[in-house]
Amino acid sequence: MPELRAAVMGAGFVGRAHIEAVRRLAIPITGVLGSSPARGRETCQSLGLPRAYGTLQELASDPDVDVVHVCTPNHLHFEQASALLRAGKHVMCEKPLAMDTKQSAALIELARTQGRVGGVAYNLRYYPLCQEARSLIARGVIGEPRIVRGGFLQDWLFYPTDWNWRLEPRLGGDLRAVSDIGTHWFDLTTWLTGRRIRELCADLATVIPVRQRPRGRSETFQSNVGASDPVPISTDDYASVLLRFEGGLRGVMTVSQVSAGRKALLEFEINGSEGSLAFDSESPNQLWMGRRNEANRILLKDPSLMSSDSRSYANYPGGHAEGYPDTFLNLFRDFYAYLRNGDASRAPSFPTFQTGHDELILCEAIAHSARNQQWVRVE
Repeated sequence: MPELRAAVMGAGFVGRAHIEAVRRLAIPITGVLGSSPARGRETCQSLGLPRAYGTLQELASDPDVDVVHVCTPNHLHFEQASALLRAGKHVMCEKPLAMDTKQSAALIELARTQGRVGGVAYNLRYYPLCQEARSLIARGVIGEPRIVRGGFLQDWLFYPTDWNWRLEPRLGGDLRAVSDIGTHWFDLTTWLTGRRIRELCADLATVIPVRQRPRGRSETFQSNVGASDPVPISTDDYASVLLRFEGGLRGVMTVSQVSAGRKALLEFEINGSEGSLAFDSESPNQLWMGRRNEANRILLKDPSLMSSDSRSYANYPGGHAEGYPDTFLNLFRDFYAYLRNGDASRAPSFPTFQTGHDELILCEAIAHSARNQQWVRVE
């Protein structure tokens, strides 16, 4: 198969994370489409990339591009992914895949009819020890999963002066903390346990009802200074969701973007009939393993100590830390290997457009549950 070449749309924090990981895989990057021609040129100059595309159409019509990474604000995903699929490109899209399930279902169908592959960047399942946890659960090491709890806590929107486009429903959607970080946790725990969520009951809150929107440009994870205007906020700063999975598994998830001191704490604990496993992304090279009748222990990330089906996701020897950037590397390695294989009948190991659609189904169920203060069946 000819060498695959990639382009990236979006030059912000996550776009640069995609670029770094693709480069580590030695996949040529033809260029970047920024939020403006000037932003694209600036990114190409700073990262040594060959071309700043001026428009979506210019990128989509470039015959040298096989794969496009969509790292733009949420409201653009559907239009951009649709245009790229019609132009014959494979697409790796940041989450959420679209603004609603109608759009995500249309993207699944479009990818099918165009014979293209669509992935969604639920990269956090690709921590090496998350891969190991899945292997341990599948092998029955903790017995039958009974309880799963955890969540995702951040503090980057802790102050009323913190601002980002995700705060605006027309750009980010009606849900924020749930859609932005909660879906990472849903993807991870359903993948770990092999159980789908069937019912849920959600409580949402907007902890900071009025924020100061800067009059100038704002960057993700950076403080804003200068002139601003007060803006009412309707999206969720916080959510807790009670969960009923297949097979009697019960769970609870809490997400927050206003928890001081928590920078990016993705955590889970899964209690089974024989033991427990726990992980948190602020200490990603440790997996806690709990027992009733023997001492608990910590597995340090070390490929020589990991299962045969997970050790390939540890890229460095034991004692050499791996973290967030490596999750993109591992995800994209799986994605590009699938493209090179060319066998569409083979089940993908990476999160697909269907995964993104399933997460949007959960988001819509959560919004309905919180609005009506009731348990909701997830169809």
